Amino acid sequence: MIKSIMMGLLLAAFLDPGTAVAQEAARIDSSYANSHYRMRLDFFRQMPNRKKEIVFMGNSITEAGEWQELVPGKNVVNRGISGDVTWGVLARLDEVLESKPAKVFLLIGVNDLKRGLDPAIIANNHRRILQRIKAESPKTKVYLQSVLPVNEGLLSSAYQHVTLARISALNQELKSLAQQQGVPFLNLHPALADVQGQLDKELTTDGIHLKLVAYIKWVNQLKQAKVL
Repeated sequence: MIKSIMMGLLLAAFLDPGTAVAQEAARIDSSYANSHYRMRLDFFRQMPNRKKEIVFMGNSITEAGEWQELVPGKNVVNRGISGDVTWGVLARLDEVLESKPAKVFLLIGVNDLKRGLDPAIIANNHRRILQRIKAESPKTKVYLQSVLPVNEGLLSSAYQHVTLARISALNQELKSLAQQQGVPFLNLHPALADVQGQLDKELTTDGIHLKLVAYIKWVNQLKQAKVL
């Protein structure tokens, strides 16, 4: 009951900008645009568009990927920004869609969880992202990737809201959304998780960010799924 009330308040915040909850939502909404975000976005906007781009879009996990090395011979572009959230992706989606990319691999949401947001709110932003891509670049093939597992034993206290349980809840929302929107949902956990479902400690530096070998496993799973 309490959860339902809180969800109602959060959803109402986006409809009634005069409420205190709305003001908090606005703070969350706008706080993605830090100096690193602006610097990366300015760089992206200065890069020439290419035909049949394959875009990897997300946060620091995506930014750290050596995608052109991992996927040679294709027009792969890295559109990861460290610290980004679903609102940040929405705000810069125009830059990605300008090239009418062939494919977009989207992985976003763990920093939203870090802020304590409900998975349903995060999934609703994913819905907005998918709908915009469909409307503005209908020939683009979108792949909605699961939020990756973490290793709870290695995480710092800054990630107290990022738990396997909340990640699982968000991924269930995203899987359902993908089915509703008719886009593939790619569960990356089999490539990266240990038998307990934690991010394999051999693949991470801090319980959430990935070592380079993890990206090889990630790309191999995409290739096995015949989407890359």
